[in-house]
Amino acid sequence: MSAGRACIFYAPDLIFIYERSAALKGVQIYIGDGATVTRSLFATRRALIGHSPVRTQLTWCEKEGVPRAIITHCGSEIVTGDEREITVKIRAIAAERDVEVRIACDGMKVKL
Repeated sequence: MSAGRACIFYAPDLIFIYERSAALKGVQIYIGDGATVTRSLFATRRALIGHSPVRTQLTWCEKEGVPRAIITHCGSEIVTGDEREITVKIRAIAAERDVEVRIACDGMKVKL
């Protein structure tokens, strides 16, 4: 997806990205799944379904040179947890990977 000159990658309900380097090439903002922060959440029925943790997605951003991430589609760990503690935890994970991160909220605007 692109908006003007910005290239955005949006992927909720995601476990894995096939050909990740190609998929994230030139992406400036990754919008990912916040179902869990550090633990994987998946099941195997005829196919693998579920959610990769925020930590894993931020690692993908680091490895593919994506500078910014927005976490949406948040699960109970983020929604019902202490907002300050969760924000600090996610920002620390992002800082280790040199990725700027924000947790999405209703009405949020992003400057591209």
